[in-house]
This record gives sequence, structure tokens and C-alpha cells, in this order.
Amino acid sequence: MKQYELINHTADVGVKAYGKTVAQAFEHAAKAMFDIITDSSVITPVGQYDITLDAPDLEQLLVDWLSKLLFLNGAKNLVFGRFDVTIQGTSLQAHVYGEQYDTKKHMMGTEIKAVTYHILEVHQAEPIYVQVLFDI
Repeated sequence: MKQYELINHTADVGVKAYGKTVAQAFEHAAKAMFDIITDSSVITPVGQYDITLDAPDLEQLLVDWLSKLLFLNGAKNLVFGRFDVTIQGTSLQAHVYGEQYDTKKHMMGTEIKAVTYHILEVHQAEPIYVQVLFDI
């Protein structure tokens, strides 16, 4: 099963991320986001960060999840390459692994300004996927 595919959109970039579970689809959406920002395959998981989120529904949880990672990227200059997500109802617990962004090691990809609600979807039946659009 492929982890994700990019969705072409005028002036923005979308992602459709798949998983065996919704939690795995959330992990793959995060990986896709960091593949847009840089090449996530060269990120060394030297630091662990724990994230806990609650939301009124899964769609908002997806936006909050990706927005939190984007905040850590922008405010703390962190990049992540591994994500262990657990979802119970509309609560998320995650351990994310990464390191400080280093221009000598990490290529500069596309800057993501925000996670949007346009085309937002969490599909819980087979095939399980999440879909989101990033403002670039």
C-alpha cells in the first residue's frame, strides 16, 4: 500500500495519505508534510517529542495534529521523520522523532504556511485515508 500521494491544486499542495488505521493515515500525512518541507528520509530520530491533542471531531484533530507539527518546525526549527500515533475517539497521543533542521544535511523543500480546511477529509472505511491541503 502506498503511504500517500500529492494532490495538485492551484498555488497550494494537497496530500491524500493512506493507512491500515486512521492513526497510521495521520502518521503518513505527517510524513508527507515533512517530505514537502525537506527529504524526511535523511532525518535522524535523535530527539523525541510527545504530543497530546483533543478535538471535537477527527477532521479538526487532523488539522490540529499537522498544525502542531508545523508550529514545532517553524518555532523550534525541528524536522521530523518518524511518527507513532495512537487515536482513541477524537484524542491523539503521539511520539514524534526528529532533529534540528540543518542546511548542510537537509535539503530545502517547499515552505508550508498553514494547514487548511479546504478538501479536508478523514475517510474511516476501506480504503482508509485522510486528505488535507497545505497553504504554501
